[in-house]
Amino acid sequence: MHRTIEPAIHYWGTPVVLISSLNEDGSANLAPMSSAWWLGWSCMLGLDASSQTLLNLKRQGECVLNLASTANAEAVNRLALCTGTHQLPLHKQWLGYRHVADKLGEAGLSAQPSEQVAPPRVRECQVQLEAQVVDIRPFGTQDPRLPIASCMVELRLLRTHVDEAILQGAQSERIDAEAWQPLMMKFRQLHSSGGQVLPSRLAQGPEERYAPWKLRRAS
Repeated sequence: MHRTIEPAIHYWGTPVVLISSLNEDGSANLAPMSSAWWLGWSCMLGLDASSQTLLNLKRQGECVLNLASTANAEAVNRLALCTGTHQLPLHKQWLGYRHVADKLGEAGLSAQPSEQVAPPRVRECQVQLEAQVVDIRPFGTQDPRLPIASCMVELRLLRTHVDEAILQGAQSERIDAEAWQPLMMKFRQLHSSGGQVLPSRLAQGPEERYAPWKLRRAS
């Protein structure tokens, strides 16, 4: 039996990402978010238009997407309701946000140098994706239910750093889906992804079919 409802938010379950960027004074900003999806080596983010992260991305054009695992849940929680902006917009005041300058310190996390971008990686995150901004556009301008101004940010991934513990083997470039346990956000609650439900038909073919550039490189 289905029932028609009108939920306050559509937050059906997405991975938590800690975005590291550089503030205007060169210090690091770290922001948790969960409106992110990937296609190929591109990523799309949905961000509050007033956020410090978006200001940094517009100015500098690069960041690191540090994917949180279940082991990072406490650190993510410490960053909840924190913002890097000095002047809090009204909606963040209403939601109870406070300004925090040292986000890494607040979360109890440590910085690690990146290879191709200036913002640091987060050492404690098992997946770190260095990225460059491709495009930033307004989002949801025709949606009367979207309460705050938002933007969509298209990123191109430059470098992928992965903890060996979640790889299928010492020399492998494939992720062990059982070992990788991303932290998920569902209706503002932190959840784990759980185990495999059943074998996927989509996973029967070689993963390399999605990477034709590797085939060209081999030939």
